[in-house]
Amino acid sequence: MLAIQINTTSCDGSDVFWPWILWLLAAFILGIILGWLLKQIFGSQDSTAKSTDYKDDLTKVEGIGPKIQQLLYNKGITNYYLLSNTKTEVLHDILVEAGPAFLTHKDITYNWAAQALLAEQGHWEELERWQKLLKDGV
Repeated sequence: MLAIQINTTSCDGSDVFWPWILWLLAAFILGIILGWLLKQIFGSQDSTAKSTDYKDDLTKVEGIGPKIQQLLYNKGITNYYLLSNTKTEVLHDILVEAGPAFLTHKDITYNWAAQALLAEQGHWEELERWQKLLKDGV
């Protein structure tokens, strides 16, 4: 007959306690590393890691016509996400650089980013109400 003896006293300072703790710690660290690697491989798309290689119709933003849209496209601002994250000073500088024909639009660049954010998030009704106020006044 084969006899198996198992020593189960681990919390009293015997030799079994520390190897188990080390195995659990190693498994925990391995789990963290594997989780990090899987996140790096498959990635999780968050709002800051959006794809910017597509073009939106920027003329839906009040104050942007086809010519200004082309100026923005030439500067790499091709969609609502990029427009909503562009500072007003940068938009103003693009119009100043484009020449005197565009300077009449430089004072309305302050709300383009906010309008683009509404468009990016799909709040079209709210955007239309706001644009109606911009056109008609308060």
